[in-house]
Amino acid sequence: MPPTTLASTTLAHPSEISESWLRQALRRNSAGYLFLAPWLIGFLGLTLGPALASLYLSFTDYDLLQSPQFVGTANYVRIATADPKFAAAMKVTFTYVILSVPLKLIFALALAMAFNRGIRGLPLYRAIFYLPSLLGASVAIAVLWRQLFAADGLVNSLLALAGIDGPSWISNPRYSLYTLVALSVWQFGSPMIIFLAGLRQIPQDMYEAASLDGASKARQFFKITLPLLTPVVFFNFVIQTIEAFKAFTPAFIISEGNGGPINSTLFYTLYLYQEAFGFFRMGYASALAWILVLIIAFFTAFSFLTARYWVHYDD
Repeated sequence: MPPTTLASTTLAHPSEISESWLRQALRRNSAGYLFLAPWLIGFLGLTLGPALASLYLSFTDYDLLQSPQFVGTANYVRIATADPKFAAAMKVTFTYVILSVPLKLIFALALAMAFNRGIRGLPLYRAIFYLPSLLGASVAIAVLWRQLFAADGLVNSLLALAGIDGPSWISNPRYSLYTLVALSVWQFGSPMIIFLAGLRQIPQDMYEAASLDGASKARQFFKITLPLLTPVVFFNFVIQTIEAFKAFTPAFIISEGNGGPINSTLFYTLYLYQEAFGFFRMGYASALAWILVLIIAFFTAFSFLTARYWVHYDD
């Protein structure tokens, strides 16, 4: 048998092997890439592309009519040092988030626990209470809410029946923001459904054992229900916090787009809208938008970092 020589052995070049493997992978996964294409086009064209464009515009002076003029960090410096409306918008937004998110979650959890007792017609009640979450951010509901809390609205009419002279909720800066907080709390349906699903996963024998040991309902809640429900609480908290920071439509409709009275309903998103489409300062509005992204990212990251101390995933 003749010995094998080095010349008779043919070795493919590494680049040829990689190209062949790439062609095989594309051929094998072509159907998957085809189904992925609509989402990928939408992500690149409607999400990533505009986000990168706004990041560039945040370093420019741009008014939609002329070409963007690069100004470096001037927009961010102005935000931090020479914009009193930015501070007002931050104060209003943080007040709204701090009040609306905990109240909404508490209200949603209370109703979820009531529904978890197995009342008759539960699917109907879940649909009815979930409806505000679907309609609450709409223009129609915001207009209705404005009519309810007007000086001659339904709320003051009911208070008048009890002999109470209600204030002008919308036009009084002391109360206008709280009407928006009430509207946010009214949209409790989505977290309520999620809480109800989490409550259904808690074993009932744990409550039976606690009852035999003489634990009260309050002790059962704090020692069994709440610890086992912390992953659901964490999920709802993060989602509702993000949504609260992005709230726009109710403040725009109720304040007629000006954030009044006296900037008491000037949400951050509303101020961003005014700068972009009211004064056509697109570069400055882009800088405001990216600051909002950083604020939401910071709170989300902080929530995940601190979750290890109070969220329990084990039995």
